[in-house]
Amino acid sequence: MRLANTLKMPSARQEKWLSVMITEALDTTELIAAAQKGSLDAFNALVLAHQSQVYNLARYILRDDASADDATQETFIAAYRSLGDFRGGSFRAWLMRIVTNTCYDQLRLRKRRPTVSWDDFEDLDEDANPYLVDHGESPEERLQRGELGALLDRALAGLPKDQRMVLVLVDRLGYSYEEVAQVLNMHMGTVKSRLFRGRARMRQALLAERELLPMRYQGVVLEAAA
Repeated sequence: MRLANTLKMPSARQEKWLSVMITEALDTTELIAAAQKGSLDAFNALVLAHQSQVYNLARYILRDDASADDATQETFIAAYRSLGDFRGGSFRAWLMRIVTNTCYDQLRLRKRRPTVSWDDFEDLDEDANPYLVDHGESPEERLQRGELGALLDRALAGLPKDQRMVLVLVDRLGYSYEEVAQVLNMHMGTVKSRLFRGRARMRQALLAERELLPMRYQGVVLEAAA
């Protein structure tokens, strides 16, 4: 039987009992070990645990829902085929490196560069990422958030690609320095350096347009730049 017919994304019906597998497992290492021995149930549990993160990163890079879905599926198929090569460390970082390479392969085929919109993060799966949306905000707060998002969009787009990717992985997606180093295949010192320079350039860009910031954010930016 072909891999495409045996390896499937978990259905809604499967999610409940797969979640139990994740909860009952002492750690991800047990699921990986079982998957490496051929357990599709264990691998599907790993898919369920990581699919939203994989999709979100793919969506950030590709900026297209359908392409992100394709990249997510391709990532897990590639991960399944390469699972025997995993030798420990951060499984999430290993997986994110696969999706990053998959997405950039797609972009090279399209012969275009990835672009970034800070507002794209607000369009991701809210059920998987409830922190992305404040359901209690007022219309005025929503407008201010939109204004801030437009400024962040311009500031982020002005960063060099290497600084932008590090900043998004650390500050928006919550990756550790070690994981970013593994995902981007660079030394941890380089990660810290690019993050420092990226944050500094973001602050300078926001300071240059601070009069356009909503009032409640102007003091925060000035304090951060002090």
